[in-house]
Amino acid sequence: MTRFRVAIHIVPRRGLLDPQGKAVSDALHSLGFAAVGDVRVGRHLVLDTDAESAEAARASVQRMCEQLLANPVTEDFHIAAVESA
Repeated sequence: MTRFRVAIHIVPRRGLLDPQGKAVSDALHSLGFAAVGDVRVGRHLVLDTDAESAEAARASVQRMCEQLLANPVTEDFHIAAVESA
């Protein structure tokens, strides 16, 4: 078994209200950053897990996200990185 560090991004689904994202977008516009478009505020998780390979670690974390870490009705997730820890 090898220990892997996995980074996950979880954000509200497009089309759903994101009050935090709207507040950040409005604040950036008021500070003069007019080029900023849509802002989505979510969570970034980094977890360590033991697995036989990077592919097995990714598959395990995929199941974790589907079953617990992300709400499948309101959130999308992306596994950003799987690296040996």
